[in-house]
Amino acid sequence: MKRILLLVISIFTVVKAFAQTNPPADMVSMEQNLKKLDVLGSVLYVAAHPDDENTRLLAYLAQEKHYRTGYLSMTRGDGGQNLIGNEQGELLGLVRTQELLAARKVDGAEQFFTRAIDFGFSKGPQETLDFWNKEKVLGDVVWVIRKFRPDVIICRFPTTGEGGHGNHTASAILAQEAFAAAADPARYPEQLKYVQVWQAKRLMWNTFNFGNTNTTSPDQFKINVGVYNPLLGKGYGELAAESRSNHKTQGFGSARQRGDAFEYFKTILGDAPKDDLMDGVNTTWSRVKGSDEIGKAIEAIQRSFDPDHPDKSVASLVKMYGLVEKINDPYWQDQKKKELNELIAACAGLWFESYATSQAYALGDSIDVRSQVLCRYNSLLKINTVDGTQFENGGKLIPANEVQTFTSKVLASKITQPYWLRQTHGVGSYTITDDQMVGSPENPDLPAIRYTFTIEGKVFDLDRQLVYKYVDPAKGEIYQPVEITPPVTANIGNRVYIFNSQQPQTVELKMKSFKNAAAGTIKLTAPVGWKISPESVNFSNKNKGDEWEQNFTIIPSASKSQTGVLEAEVSTGNDGKVFNNSILSINYSHIPNITLFPPAQAKLLQLDLKITGKKIGYINGAGDLVPDALKQVGYDVHELGENEILNGDLSVYDAIVVGVRAYNVDKRLAIDQPKLLDYVKNGGNLLVQYNNSSGLVTKEIGPYPFKVVNERVTDENAKITILDPNNAVLNYPNKINQSDFDGWIQERGLYFTKDADPQYQKVLQMADPGEGPKDGALITTQYGKGRFIYTSLAFFRQLPAGVPGAYRLFINMLSKPKTNP
Repeated sequence: MKRILLLVISIFTVVKAFAQTNPPADMVSMEQNLKKLDVLGSVLYVAAHPDDENTRLLAYLAQEKHYRTGYLSMTRGDGGQNLIGNEQGELLGLVRTQELLAARKVDGAEQFFTRAIDFGFSKGPQETLDFWNKEKVLGDVVWVIRKFRPDVIICRFPTTGEGGHGNHTASAILAQEAFAAAADPARYPEQLKYVQVWQAKRLMWNTFNFGNTNTTSPDQFKINVGVYNPLLGKGYGELAAESRSNHKTQGFGSARQRGDAFEYFKTILGDAPKDDLMDGVNTTWSRVKGSDEIGKAIEAIQRSFDPDHPDKSVASLVKMYGLVEKINDPYWQDQKKKELNELIAACAGLWFESYATSQAYALGDSIDVRSQVLCRYNSLLKINTVDGTQFENGGKLIPANEVQTFTSKVLASKITQPYWLRQTHGVGSYTITDDQMVGSPENPDLPAIRYTFTIEGKVFDLDRQLVYKYVDPAKGEIYQPVEITPPVTANIGNRVYIFNSQQPQTVELKMKSFKNAAAGTIKLTAPVGWKISPESVNFSNKNKGDEWEQNFTIIPSASKSQTGVLEAEVSTGNDGKVFNNSILSINYSHIPNITLFPPAQAKLLQLDLKITGKKIGYINGAGDLVPDALKQVGYDVHELGENEILNGDLSVYDAIVVGVRAYNVDKRLAIDQPKLLDYVKNGGNLLVQYNNSSGLVTKEIGPYPFKVVNERVTDENAKITILDPNNAVLNYPNKINQSDFDGWIQERGLYFTKDADPQYQKVLQMADPGEGPKDGALITTQYGKGRFIYTSLAFFRQLPAGVPGAYRLFINMLSKPKTNP
């Protein structure tokens, strides 16, 4: 046996490996995969966001009809709200990517994305297409179609707007244009180096009936997807609920549906089906020239398959593999060889996985790998090579049911980072330098260990992802991704530093070493005019896992209104290489741990800001970063629990703030509400942030009636009209003017108020282009001795982003004057 001590493997991504990496080898999976071998058809479902997909239809197509089934989501859901945590923007997109992958493991479909970013609610497709850069994203859709080669494409939404959201309509427009463009060699010809043109048979619209919109009709083509699969022991309504319930950040836990359920379709392009979705499409092996023997071989294997001895089918499967190798259809040859590879291994009782001995490694370090192989049925299989280990004399027989362990080393050659986050990007789409990665839910070149086996005299190459595995005393065996890190990371203490005087502030860096004997220099950089002391700091003799803090002092520039970026830089080693990475971990129990290395940056704000009051009570809602923003300004923020609300002395708080969507997610607020209104009546200042109009735990949010409705202003630059210029929220302690509404991000506000009692003062008016004005974004009233404010403005986005005017206005809402100015 010859050992190769060092291999170079490029390790790119951070999000994968939540369950074992060896594919399922249970009898249900084997029999389902045997059936799939005999089906040559594919369907691509297209929509805009995570949760738009029809999981019941996907499960039916993938596991009942055994088509190769995919879901192309234009975005990763970056623009939504998070009901279970604080992640926003691209971080939320990372979480929802993993939720989609978890859903696909249940329903059996594959997952794809374009580079488009979910930038929030859009009222029309043109705005969406402009933001996304239509030509680029259309090219992504064409690429996925040419690579996936669907016989049928299905849209969740129509091009005519019934889907409501502009992203929804845009997804259908792109699918319709891509249907023709994918077949046109003049469109995106650069792709033809890697893929061929492809013409799908038809484009369908999966019509729907939800909310107040019913687009189905009895004369439409329909499929009963509520059938029962006795092999799975479930109907597809049950599978769909399990799949959809993975969308936990959106609160989409679903009940299992049983019995008949029909899906309806309209034909948009191509021939309309009469009896079957695949009418006119040959889904048998006869669609491939020279494959006559393959169909017969599969039929014989299925007929003779013995569930008690699947290994008896291995020889026939290996013979069939040889037949597949001879067909002259690269696409179906590749697909069926992949399916056969894992099916042969499963039937042979072959299990193999590879583990790193630690979870995190610094760039350039050597990773110790432990690979294990087990053959459960017999000693007839040979292992020829494992990455780093090569066996002489034609391979080594694997003893029956005895775990064999092999060791090797690989090099941590690239920092793990999702491919769509490697470059800075704009509002509407990610910057992807390698277009071949487009479509992949994760980095397509995940780290893998290659195994070579001889089975029934034929050599098979199979890969297993390299993961970290450990045992948790409460949860048992856990698989998580391997992290390849910078040598040293630097996390800046706050996301935003606000200066309203020349008073210096301390910036705390949280440092962490991921290698032994780390040494180097740390410094901060800031815009011209800002002073930082000390200029740099040296460190040495830091071992793997060491954490320490390093403080710098920053003095603002003389300008009274300036913004800029503060960045940390770490130099290590003698090569002069500079790293500017922080480390960020996102951990939820329903998905793999996510670790990434964003730029070590913070926003610097110097602005004219007056603050009154000190102590703030905060009632958490669906998750936002407003409390951290308030602490950075200098407020003492205390998170209020129900016991303190009902039994504590609320008068000690200068203001109480209710977090976003709190009246949607906290049922106890219906009980707490009278105490909060008593706090206002006795002289308190209560500020309630936006709630979804659906699912309010109480409609008595304020002291006087108003409705929360599904109205919003999505244009972050929409003109603001001040309706009540003398209102205290615009004057105390900061004078608010039009410039305070500059630089807002994503949207002005959402779920505005309507039909407010005349006791409320409406402060602002705004509108999206082409729409009538809305005056329900900010209402306020005196109640007893105190003040109540309800705001639908998206402060939960603006404050973490460091929007100056948003801070000034929010502080005004926290600052109740003794008398109105």
